[in-house]
Amino acid sequence: MSGGIELVVIGADGGPERAHAGSARAADGARLLAAGLPGRCFDAGTRGSRVTLVPPEADANAMLTALRAAAQRPARWLVVCLLGQLAVDPRGRRLALVTAGATPDNAYRRGLAWDWVVSTMVHGGQEETLLLVDAVADKDAWAALERGEEGAGELLSHSRVPLWGRVARYAGPRRGRESVLPGGEGSFSWALDRVLEHGLPGAPAAVAPVDLQPALEQELAWAESGYGPGQVRLLTPGEQGRLLLRNRAAVRGALAGLSLSEELLAVLWRESAPTDPPSA
Repeated sequence: MSGGIELVVIGADGGPERAHAGSARAADGARLLAAGLPGRCFDAGTRGSRVTLVPPEADANAMLTALRAAAQRPARWLVVCLLGQLAVDPRGRRLALVTAGATPDNAYRRGLAWDWVVSTMVHGGQEETLLLVDAVADKDAWAALERGEEGAGELLSHSRVPLWGRVARYAGPRRGRESVLPGGEGSFSWALDRVLEHGLPGAPAAVAPVDLQPALEQELAWAESGYGPGQVRLLTPGEQGRLLLRNRAAVRGALAGLSLSEELLAVLWRESAPTDPPSA
């Protein structure tokens, strides 16, 4: 088994259809994660990560093909990011990410089915997986999620595919307040980028996703207040995973007492030294 990370980032733009406006900023968030995540993955870094950023206008087949190709390549981790708006099938049991060109009548049929994504990840060649979700759900999809195991809510838990992120009910623009869209300010991807950039003062140099959750929730708090009670679902991975992320605050603290030349040498050494994964 090779080391490193296969990172697949899908920010699906649902196009000009007004009912799918919740996906309008998904491409922005996808670019943010594709640029920022590789350098923050402790065991791999930018040189040990292969990034697949799927075009926002791609259809479901192109998205699934990109994901399957990544899942077939040997790596230690498969990390997939889904950003956009969710639709539900008529029975309220299955979810799909809305893709370009969809209408309210065919959004589920044309979308990237959630169970396709999870099945591909489960049957991939990686040791571990992680699914990052920054999404909103329309009225019907949210109602299906709220029914838990009686509806699509059971899809938000899988023993082999931990979830990390946020799903919120999308009700469109509200008077006096902008909606928080996936990929936009106040979204999960926006908050994650901020937390990874600033780091966790006092924490170790390598932290797990669950260690970042309190700081993430603090960043998200102001946006969540606008949804009202029961309108947001936070998804938190457990403690069993071994994926570690760099804590930039710890690195800054360690270098704080060095002169500029010494600091530069330390950075160069860290970038050139071979990495023996701390979680191996």
